[in-house]
Amino acid sequence: QVQLVESGGGLVQAGGSLRLSCAVSGSIFSINAMGWYRQAPGKQRDVVATITSGGRTNYGDSVKGRFTISRDNAKNTVYLQMNSLNPDDTGVYYCAAGRLAVVPQRGVDYWGQGTQVTVSS
Repeated sequence: QVQLVESGGGLVQAGGSLRLSCAVSGSIFSINAMGWYRQAPGKQRDVVATITSGGRTNYGDSVKGRFTISRDNAKNTVYLQMNSLNPDDTGVYYCAAGRLAVVPQRGVDYWGQGTQVTVSS
């Protein structure tokens, strides 16, 4: 089993920044890919960014150039640095882990509890 605990969400004004953290524990050796999804009110959960065990990253089109996903293997933590935030970035952000991949969503084996990010205009 793998446990994911997110932190770092909150309320920020448009143009501001936040950094989300996802602490990973348990059978970490089984995980190949990590990522962040977000779910806006009334919308489906969509992928924001992913990172593999080898460090390869991918981003959703709406966040490219603004968000950066990274991992600290020594701390077993994955980060999402979010810059130039706008109200469309509002939602619950979920950390995801997969033994093979985290995209598509059905490949996710473990989810965090989610952390709320609210961007005011």
